[in-house]
Amino acid sequence: MDNDLGRALDAVGPRLRALRRQRETTLADLSTETGISVSTLSRLESGDRRPTLELLLPLAKAHGVTLDELVDAPPTGDPRIHLRPITRHGMTMLPLTRRAGGIQAYKLVIPAYSPRQEPDPRTHEGYEWLYVLNGRLRLVLGEHDVILVPSEAAEFDTRVPHWFGAADNETVEFLSLFGKQGERAHVRAAPKSARR
Repeated sequence: MDNDLGRALDAVGPRLRALRRQRETTLADLSTETGISVSTLSRLESGDRRPTLELLLPLAKAHGVTLDELVDAPPTGDPRIHLRPITRHGMTMLPLTRRAGGIQAYKLVIPAYSPRQEPDPRTHEGYEWLYVLNGRLRLVLGEHDVILVPSEAAEFDTRVPHWFGAADNETVEFLSLFGKQGERAHVRAAPKSARR
């Protein structure tokens, strides 16, 4: 049993390095995101330091994987995906994808009377696609201020100042696909003759 544990812990370093490289993230960026020093991250990846739960939890969160995936735990036979909601900035985000890098999918819920009432546009690298499921979503994008209703979508370069929130005092639910710059969602529009 101890040998199995030792082998599993020894394999964590290469897995951490592979996940970081898939995300094209530097040790310095990962350090900022997790609060773990660059030297500790480097030693973890090289196998010079044994991982602890205190180190693995923030790394799993940063890489968007479960702790089981990070340590390559044996499968339990349960095929269900156990999604864990994250609440930040007055909204709840439910990750729908679990792989590092590439396009990430989320379901977001902004409750009625959320603290996200006043637009505070921000920018960051990437590209985002939104699709409204329920409620009315207010999107401030550059000089545009629009309301999206169920079954409407928007896509934009996140380097343009943007903000979104509930358009009124009702809860809004929407899907978000987010990827690095250039990874755009492609949707096929119906020909004009098919739209009625």
